[in-house]
Amino acid sequence: MKHQIEYRHLRYFLAVAETLHFRKAAEDLFISQPGLSRQIKRLEENLGIQLFERHNRKVKLTQVGIYLQREINMNFKQLDAILNHAKLLSDGIDGNLRLGYVGSAMQQLIPDLLLKFKETHPKILINLKEIDNKQQIEALLNQEIEVGFIRQERVPKGLEIKLTQEETFSLVLPENHPINTSNFKNLAQLKEEHFILFDASYSKSYYEKVMQLFDDSGYTPMISHSTINASSIYRLVENNFGISIVPTSLNKGYSMKIKFIELKEVPQRTALKIVWNGNNTNPVLKSFLEVL
Repeated sequence: MKHQIEYRHLRYFLAVAETLHFRKAAEDLFISQPGLSRQIKRLEENLGIQLFERHNRKVKLTQVGIYLQREINMNFKQLDAILNHAKLLSDGIDGNLRLGYVGSAMQQLIPDLLLKFKETHPKILINLKEIDNKQQIEALLNQEIEVGFIRQERVPKGLEIKLTQEETFSLVLPENHPINTSNFKNLAQLKEEHFILFDASYSKSYYEKVMQLFDDSGYTPMISHSTINASSIYRLVENNFGISIVPTSLNKGYSMKIKFIELKEVPQRTALKIVWNGNNTNPVLKSFLEVL
């Protein structure tokens, strides 16, 4: 194999692979279309492989091209992370940690962890982003975040997962609802109610666990609304659109006309887990996991 490949050649390849259109890719790169075509042809010759299938005006990636696009994108992201880390070090900052989380993790777990982490790593920048379970998994696989806090049982190959917290569920009722902690016996008392639940897309495993609560109570709930946002659930409950069931950690941090009843007697528990990409080379990640 000839060793005449430059960084720009790979950028050219990614531009064509993304658009599958030489003219559009050339415009995005601010170079001529014939010049881009020559550079791609030279890259293929240097590598000894065919990256694109060209049929009339249509361009399609070969299997080799698909593989190379995925791997180059991944390695470029790692290179960008390395260069960003170097810039932070130059500015007197020890690094950067990007965290994704579901809302309930912010009630106590994440603040406690970050306070502890900051004691020994005061010069680390922390970026926090509240996103759902599915988005966190995608961001971890693409190395757009270092750490995720999810409510999900399984993760794809390449990701590591660890239990951080297991907790009970709680009922959420309007403040003036006749059921309270003194007269609540079981969920069967509420079979005529409409329920507002976290959408199944939030986490299939979490949703199934909530459904088990109703199975054990002998009925299928009437679900009037679904959402992935706790504050939306509480606002709907407050305005008497229905009642809900949430992780008990979500009892804190909200000031609305609602009340909670912890379901201590049911066997089901919901688990909050930390997940990270084992291939992520950010040195701050290792330090954070040690604190965890």
